[in-house]
Amino acid sequence: MAATIPALDLKSIGAAYASGATNPSQLVQALYPKLAAAKGMFIHLAPLEQLLQRAAALEAQVEGSRGALWGVPFATKDNVDVAGMPTTAGCPSFSYTPQSSAAAVQALEDAGGIDCGKTNLDQFASGLVGTRTPYGTAANAFDNRFIPGGSSSGSAAAVGAGLLCFALGTDTAGSGRVPAGYNGCVGLKGTLGKISTVGERRR
Repeated sequence: MAATIPALDLKSIGAAYASGATNPSQLVQALYPKLAAAKGMFIHLAPLEQLLQRAAALEAQVEGSRGALWGVPFATKDNVDVAGMPTTAGCPSFSYTPQSSAAAVQALEDAGGIDCGKTNLDQFASGLVGTRTPYGTAANAFDNRFIPGGSSSGSAAAVGAGLLCFALGTDTAGSGRVPAGYNGCVGLKGTLGKISTVGERRR
């Protein structure tokens, strides 16, 4: 029987796991086709097998050792490093595959999060529109006649469309908050120096 996808907020995911209605593997399996069909949102979507391996590893953890984000799906803007996933910053010729994750990503993974992939952006995070990318344009969560905003376009559009619980973006002058506003979700810019920027690439 196919698993039902709960509302992708922390409370609903936690309740679904606690009740046994679903587990991380089932959630990933059910959610993956929606992520794969989301044109323009991802530059790199992790292979399903890789995500299922991650989910299985989390399920093998003793319940008392599970982190606060255990089994929660999220994604990362593609100017922030995720180990084993290519970083392009929206520029194919810039692409490289890091061996270690950015500090902010690692903290989320250590807490049990499942990083589903790298989201689209205005190239090198330069823009507030979300269309300055060779990887297509993410659909606005409300009406695809309109731009998604940028530069964290894919992250905001994915969360606004209910495809992810949260997603990492970056924000110098509105690159996280502007697309969040365009897609009906909250963009939080951390206090300068509070969140490590090690592993973040811009220009």
